[in-house]
Amino acid sequence: MPRRISARICRLRPSATFKLDTAAKELQRQGVDVISFALGEPDFPTPKHICDAAAEAMAAGKTKYTPAAGIPELREAVAAKLSMDLGHEYKPSQVVISNGGKHALMNVWQCILEPGDEVVIISPYWVSYADQVELCNAVPKVIPTAADTDFQPDLDDVRAALSARTAAILINSPSNPTGAVLDRGVIEAMAEMALEVDAWIVSDEIYRHILFDGRSHFSAALVSDEVRARTIICDGVSKTYSMTGWRIGWLVAPEEVAKAAGNLQGQETSNPNSIAQWAALAALQGPQDCVEQMRAEFERRRDYIIKALEEIEGIKISRPGGAFYAFPEVSSFLDGRLKHNGEPIRDDLTFCEYLLTAARISVVPGSAFGADGYVRFSFATGLERIQEGLSRFRAALQT
Repeated sequence: MPRRISARICRLRPSATFKLDTAAKELQRQGVDVISFALGEPDFPTPKHICDAAAEAMAAGKTKYTPAAGIPELREAVAAKLSMDLGHEYKPSQVVISNGGKHALMNVWQCILEPGDEVVIISPYWVSYADQVELCNAVPKVIPTAADTDFQPDLDDVRAALSARTAAILINSPSNPTGAVLDRGVIEAMAEMALEVDAWIVSDEIYRHILFDGRSHFSAALVSDEVRARTIICDGVSKTYSMTGWRIGWLVAPEEVAKAAGNLQGQETSNPNSIAQWAALAALQGPQDCVEQMRAEFERRRDYIIKALEEIEGIKISRPGGAFYAFPEVSSFLDGRLKHNGEPIRDDLTFCEYLLTAARISVVPGSAFGADGYVRFSFATGLERIQEGLSRFRAALQT
């Protein structure tokens, strides 16, 4: 008899975002017009100057192995940009380039967690956070929030979750899936709590350039010099520059963490794609007007989708301050009045399956993000498709 798959891997939950997207794509393959609000992927093409840089790198023969932690030029560019944005000096030796932001986060957890350690995570949370922590045999300590408080955590709840086993507090602002931007005071308080228990602050800032209503980004690294010395920032080019498939992210951390992550990556994947690294360098050093153009379009879409959802009786919605997600509460529609395959709908997953079959729209259940009774709409798709999709959504609720 062959050996079994490890229990650690068997505990992994399939991604609901990709599961529903797969079902939607199968319908599309059959010729069905499905409007997808499921994946967090900008619909804009990667800007031309970035693609040109990749072609130039290939023509120049930059197709070989690079240092495991990334090409020096890109590490320098990441450090320089973060230094400029935050007003504090970061060194290239603090930067590790990875195969996307998700890989950067996994590197972080493997470097800072021991079995039995705890990580404080604000819910709703991105689907991979808890699974990544559990893969390291550590324990997610989840702090629930809700739409009626704009998904701001209760600081008393955060403090109550801390213990001698707390290894890190995770901050994701703007948030996936809610689009919530944490109040500065909340970030400051959480950072100070992390210091009190000698924990790391892991700050996922992948959406920091997609902010609305004139907001500016506030990083935990700005709280104090002491906090900055305990803060690990994860970021990348995927969302800001519409480069999801290029798979370039990074972590910026105290040098001992960066060195450990570089060593880990050297044994794990070796270097990220060489061509994609040169493209990412062009993204950071090239014209930035494309970033503002995409941000402004996301804000225009945000305004439309929130207004449309607010007009639907029974929907509760918090106005997202960033990213490209709306996260309405739909619990009032889970009372059994709607039916899917002849059965009353009483949970958000069945609700999403119903929307896919009845309305031909694909959204993601809130339970995938640790928040039952919600659904996530990504507005990273064209406005006309958003308008048609919401029209179908309204009609499905009135059935």
